[in-house]
Amino acid sequence: AGSRDVPLFKILMTNQCNNDCAYCTNCIEHKYQRARLSPEALARIYMKYYESNMVEGLFLSSGIIKDADTTMEEMIEAAHILRNKYSYKGYIHLKIIPGSSKDHIKHAMQLADRVSINIEAATKDGLSDLSSTKNYDKDILKRLDWIDNLHRRDHSLASSGHTTQIIVGANDESDEDILKQVYNLTKKYDVLYNYFSSFTPVKGTPLETHEANNPKRTGRLYQTEYLFNQYNYTLDDIVLDDNG
Repeated sequence: AGSRDVPLFKILMTNQCNNDCAYCTNCIEHKYQRARLSPEALARIYMKYYESNMVEGLFLSSGIIKDADTTMEEMIEAAHILRNKYSYKGYIHLKIIPGSSKDHIKHAMQLADRVSINIEAATKDGLSDLSSTKNYDKDILKRLDWIDNLHRRDHSLASSGHTTQIIVGANDESDEDILKQVYNLTKKYDVLYNYFSSFTPVKGTPLETHEANNPKRTGRLYQTEYLFNQYNYTLDDIVLDDNG
């Protein structure tokens, strides 16, 4: 309701990555050509699209270049160049890399309209099934708490709020597992939206033979989240059976 289409320039600083996320085309085990943009090049490329009225905002993420903070530094530098060298006042969404320092997170929130950190799974065990390089509590939920606290203290930091994403169907998590975490994230961390990415197997990744998720499942999860956010439904109001 009240939404509109906004063309975003959605890009990675690099598709190099040291993480081993089993569902991801950029995982370290997937053998293919890698590329990397400098912060200056990314800012320059974006401004060409923006000044040509092809896009209205930037959505910037990245693979892990060396470690979380090195990656965040390059993303922050790209946003800094846009804001200060090019005097860009428009929309910027920055991904927060799991494991980033609080200083880097705050700096990113000073430059971005919105930030997000992907939790990827609804449970600690669910993330362990997908990656051995991320700690669910330390690298993700702790950083989500930092983002929430920083925004609560100063609403000018990431003034449009913060979001997250869950991969649906890449592990054995049930709809109940996912909805419990979605409800918790909304109430505890004031997450604006939970995006649901429907798992599709990618050739050359560890999960290439895993069954694809039924998109209808993802649609139902979006509908249920809407009931939480817009109609104040609780978990007790949602009827679940063995099929979700």
